[in-house]
Amino acid sequence: MIDTPLQAGQLLTLLIIALALGLDAFSLGLGIGLKGIRLREVVKLGAIIALFHVLMPLAGMFAGHYVGSLLGGVATTAAGILLVLLGGHMIYSSLRGDTVQSFDHRSSLGLLVLALSVSVDSFSVGITLGMFAANIWATILLFGFFGGLLSVLGLMLGRRVSGNLGEYGEACGGAILLVFGILFIF
Repeated sequence: MIDTPLQAGQLLTLLIIALALGLDAFSLGLGIGLKGIRLREVVKLGAIIALFHVLMPLAGMFAGHYVGSLLGGVATTAAGILLVLLGGHMIYSSLRGDTVQSFDHRSSLGLLVLALSVSVDSFSVGITLGMFAANIWATILLFGFFGGLLSVLGLMLGRRVSGNLGEYGEACGGAILLVFGILFIF
């Protein structure tokens, strides 16, 4: 893959795309933060999401270079469906109380699902950027930075607000994920 020189227009475009993709991580972080989360978990989850926001567009750029834009709409829809399922499960768990085990973001599988759910759209954007031979380094650094930063900001904001919401925090977080998931699907 050929790295083109970074121009002001390309940098601005990549910056806006990275911010938009990071907002997905912010919404997920807000939803999880409302459930209550420790500071150590905030850092861990933020770092994993940042890593996936680097790896997924990088893989997408290489795939875009060879495959084209076959997966663009499918990847965004899949991310939306995952967010709807996660949000619905959180709302259901909140309404049922202790009888249903809530989604565990601390498990390895849970962490992987969360990171994939917010970074799969980065893969589809990476495919498109790969077709246009965008600057790889600028792309992955901006995507990783904004993905990690906005997820941590969402987690911290949700963490702060959760104390005021009490038992309704998980339902509010689930509703946020549900809404963002529906927006991705449609």
